Amino acid sequence: MREQRSRRAVLAGAGAAAASAAAALAGCLTVSGSGGGADDLTVFHAGSLSPPFRAAEDGFEAETGARVVREPKGSVASTKKVTRLGRRPDALAVSDFRLLRDRLLPEYGDWYGVFATNAMAIQYTPDSTGADEISRENWWDVLARDDVTVAHSDPAVDPGGYRAVMALRLGAIPFRGRALYDADTRDAILDNAVVPTGTEAKLTAPLRSGKYDYVVYYRSLASTAGLPWLALQPQVALSRATDEYAAHYAKATVETDAGTFVGAPIAYGMTVPSVARSPGLGARWVEYFATDPGRRALRDAGLEPVTPLAVPTARADAVPDRVLAHADATDTLGSRDLG
Repeated sequence: MREQRSRRAVLAGAGAAAASAAAALAGCLTVSGSGGGADDLTVFHAGSLSPPFRAAEDGFEAETGARVVREPKGSVASTKKVTRLGRRPDALAVSDFRLLRDRLLPEYGDWYGVFATNAMAIQYTPDSTGADEISRENWWDVLARDDVTVAHSDPAVDPGGYRAVMALRLGAIPFRGRALYDADTRDAILDNAVVPTGTEAKLTAPLRSGKYDYVVYYRSLASTAGLPWLALQPQVALSRATDEYAAHYAKATVETDAGTFVGAPIAYGMTVPSVARSPGLGARWVEYFATDPGRRALRDAGLEPVTPLAVPTARADAVPDRVLAHADATDTLGSRDLG
């Protein structure tokens, strides 16, 4: 089920079925056609960015007078909306900046900025099988049990999905001479894994209902869900941006119908596509998350802002002035090659 909403967008005429149907049809045409009115800001974004982007709507709308229309979806799928479906958002924010670097530029964009980081974690409920015994020192043994169900999002559409698989595989790869667990344990965990449709943000509700015992997704979601969770060891959490950790993360690859993805430290990217209908508004949205109000929204949602925003040196001339004023042009961010 796709979220397509603005806090100020309220469907009128609910008392008449015909009017409601017409309004719904008009809304669909707006989404897939024009992308909104002249005063709309259309944002395609990763599901894990729903909390901070939702929190930012009121402030941004008050500041600009524009209406924020968001479409959360897996980052791979969000990128494809632009490159394959001809959609024209004013801003595109993904949980893996490499999707912008490698799949959007240069045909559909001229620049991007890295604006936030995250880590992988495990979430569960007090009623999950093994909840009374799981810890940071034995989570792999619990997740490998025959009576346990582990869920993660679809690696073909969502970086949260391929990063979950990477994290589980990395635990069986030695780091500094020692692995967390052996290959049999890794295989048992992966055999217990189910892959429902939707993004990682859609996993919390079925977890609460008892459909799954554990979910593997972002720390930002786990730390704000009001449920028990475990921070993973840095050698599997994809959270450290040093050369040593990056070389280790790169040993985990995931092949999907959407391509092969290589492990790397987590970094979120955002841009204004060259096909944007309101590029000025798009630039203001990126700028918002490079300044204090947006950074506060990111921190409150469990993400870590990149301060200042990092933009590739080779692309700096294309960055809007209002964004560049809050950015550093660089070739690398930690071990990440911005290209």
